[in-house]
Amino acid sequence: MEALDTLILSRIQFAANISFHILFPTITIALGWVLFFFRIRFTQTGDDKWMAAYRFWVKIFALSFAMGVVSGITMSFQFGTNWPGFMETVGNIAGPLLAYEVLTAFFLEAVFVGIMLFGFSRVPRWLHTLATGLVAFGTTVSAFWIIVLNSWMHTPQGFEMIDGVAHATDWWAIIFNPSMPYRFVHMLMASFLTVAFLIAGVSAFRWALGDRSREVRTMLKTGVVIGAVLIPLQMLAGDKHGLNTLEYQPAKVAAMEGNWDTQPNVPLILFALPDEEARENRFEIGIPNMASLILTHSFDGVVPGLNEFVTEDGQVLHPPVAPVFWSFRVMIGVGVSMLLLSWAALWFMWRRRDQHVGRTQGHRLAVEGLPKILVWALIPMAFSGWAATLAGWYTTEIGRQPWLVQGVMTTDMAIADVPAPMVLGTLLTYLAVYAALLAAYIGVIIYMARKAAKGDDAHTAVPIHATGAMTAAE
Repeated sequence: MEALDTLILSRIQFAANISFHILFPTITIALGWVLFFFRIRFTQTGDDKWMAAYRFWVKIFALSFAMGVVSGITMSFQFGTNWPGFMETVGNIAGPLLAYEVLTAFFLEAVFVGIMLFGFSRVPRWLHTLATGLVAFGTTVSAFWIIVLNSWMHTPQGFEMIDGVAHATDWWAIIFNPSMPYRFVHMLMASFLTVAFLIAGVSAFRWALGDRSREVRTMLKTGVVIGAVLIPLQMLAGDKHGLNTLEYQPAKVAAMEGNWDTQPNVPLILFALPDEEARENRFEIGIPNMASLILTHSFDGVVPGLNEFVTEDGQVLHPPVAPVFWSFRVMIGVGVSMLLLSWAALWFMWRRRDQHVGRTQGHRLAVEGLPKILVWALIPMAFSGWAATLAGWYTTEIGRQPWLVQGVMTTDMAIADVPAPMVLGTLLTYLAVYAALLAAYIGVIIYMARKAAKGDDAHTAVPIHATGAMTAAE
């Protein structure tokens, strides 16, 4: 029983760590590129609104970057303290991939982030722009190596097992394993959508506080446009990712769909209460044949069922159904909300463009066209990307169970032999610290938005191009 408790508590602890950690790279990956865009637009136009936007959001980038680094270090220690069997078995593959990520983070992100944060008036304009671009590139490459390792754990390729230890035989097959391209694209777009709605939500909050500055207008339009453009593409990428998962991890798809028997004409279940003991769904509401159509592109296509992954001796080789089933629906629900809200906001801004900016200025989006209800709806959506990202990660990671590395090692093979009370103590400490840090992080963003809306923020006090130091450096 102690071993079981240790396993469960260690899984909860790692889930808590990675849930907290992933919030911040999800922001920095895309926000770096958005800042790069703001910096280029300022260089091209000389318009202060772009640099004002840059200087506001670079502070949030710095805060997110610091939180991500610290929580990432804490999480990495658990490979040794809680999961030594993982590195003992697949360390020949996981170790180099993690090392590449660390090297990327150090040489690109850590080296140039100082110039990006503090070089406004100390380096030439081109160097500051280059530093911003290199930091953005570094965050993306770091994410690439993490996604490579995570994808390999789901669809392992290019290795052989010798005496219970994985040895690489083909690094190209390891890096470009079957699920990597889909996961990488899906994660990148999730990051951009997270940032899009964060920018739109914070800007809507400032707008609701009475801030009508050109900076706020620009940021609000930027967030809405990025969200409206990317959410349909994310849905398309998600569909391709789902088809790849169906091919390589059918048990996960069966849990996502709540489908118990392998059969054709499977309905798309909108609501149900999966009952693993009875191996059926209760109170099921679904659309006939739609799951078969989505997954096989045929109404009578055969979809795998969960009962196919139970051995004759009763061993269950599929993931826990309810967490996967519901987290998948949370992800889809948030995505649909993003689609409807961003498209509605874009339509109203486009419809009112000429009434507010004048035809002589071209067909520009008018933030004044947004109804109050949409402005207020954007505010709570500021962190909707976090909800969708966490739900997506729970779907894919819980959906891998009972495997830690698909078909190679189960989760219980990697657990450390430590007392359950020790794991429980560190888990409770982590949860308390993370709750405090998360509240502080959100509180700081709200404080910054309120301060900027009142015109108290330093970056709005003096036009950027009017500072002598900046002009001289450029």
